[in-house]
Amino acid sequence: MTQTAPRRTDGAPDIPPLRNSLGLPKRPEDTRVLVAMSGGVDSSVVAAMLKREGYDVVGITLQLYDHGATLARKGACCAGRDIHDARRVADEMGFPHYVLDYENRFRESVIDEFADAYLAGATPVPCIRCNERVKFRDLLETARDLEADCMATGHYIQRVDGPARAELHRAADPERDQSYFLFSTKQEQLDYLRFPLGHLKSKAETRALAREFGLEVADKPDSQDICFVPNGSYAAVIEKLRPGAAEPGEIVHLDGRVLGTHEGVIHYTIGQRRGLGIGGGEPLYVVKLDADSHRVVVGPREALATARVPVREVNWLGDGDFRDAPEGGWEVGVKVRSTRPPKPARVRPTGPDSAEVELLAPEEGVAPGQACVFYAPEGSRVLGGGWITR
Repeated sequence: MTQTAPRRTDGAPDIPPLRNSLGLPKRPEDTRVLVAMSGGVDSSVVAAMLKREGYDVVGITLQLYDHGATLARKGACCAGRDIHDARRVADEMGFPHYVLDYENRFRESVIDEFADAYLAGATPVPCIRCNERVKFRDLLETARDLEADCMATGHYIQRVDGPARAELHRAADPERDQSYFLFSTKQEQLDYLRFPLGHLKSKAETRALAREFGLEVADKPDSQDICFVPNGSYAAVIEKLRPGAAEPGEIVHLDGRVLGTHEGVIHYTIGQRRGLGIGGGEPLYVVKLDADSHRVVVGPREALATARVPVREVNWLGDGDFRDAPEGGWEVGVKVRSTRPPKPARVRPTGPDSAEVELLAPEEGVAPGQACVFYAPEGSRVLGGGWITR
């Protein structure tokens, strides 16, 4: 039953209905929340917190990758151990929990593109695609099918009710902020999603809550690797997914000199210095990966500096139409890597979902396939972003 205030009898407007802690006009016990549970401490705390507040919690864990192959590997998400841990939390807190086999969807939507992008000389970010195409698309539809009023996750990011619509903001803890990986969240998804941990100041607070709830995952280590990339060995995964696709070629200096050979562009990334195997001399860095000619192009560090960055598949979460940019473009801060702070830039639309980003100070190591995320020049609001192209 929806919680509402009594109607006014003096001719004044009705008092708006009271809202619960998730911002919905219902009592917690009348509010169904689907919680995406990875088996880690973050999502476990979200589920336990909402159950303790009286919400109708349903836990869902996605099997994204062959958990039999990853069972003994530390630092992997979505493995057999994680499914077990999520189920145990649900049993301890007393809410239903289900495991959905999303292996085929994950392979088609994330893994295949990851492999093809690497072979094309790009540096993809599969965790963003997983959020975009699996968790916030397919799983969100499952939540609606289960008649959930919203879906909650353990991501460190904040959803704020703005004057016009729901807004995406960086997490209160800059060390845990995951906004870079969630820039492609669509507005209609943001309206439905909730992020109960985004306001916490540190991971220590999350673990303290886990201990308060008596959860055995309170001290469980954070996942470090991409779930289908054992020990961070991207090249080994690509060679397994696309046998024989990586072709040898030349390592070439920007000035045209051939300095050596390589066994495939998948073994290199933009900005790489170590492991080039081309001997001494001046410090050289990978500045370009030419997959068509199978060339790895190297040069001095200053050759890495980039001031203009073309982006595609732009997702705009700011006010107004993205294409109606003011003269000179949108003034924003941008991240071209997840570990870097936002830097001043201008974004000039070049199409319905494409743009050119002008960095006011050149950045090094800008790589095709990475995300370029837009932030408000002041404050914490996330304005969207796009994918860096050549």
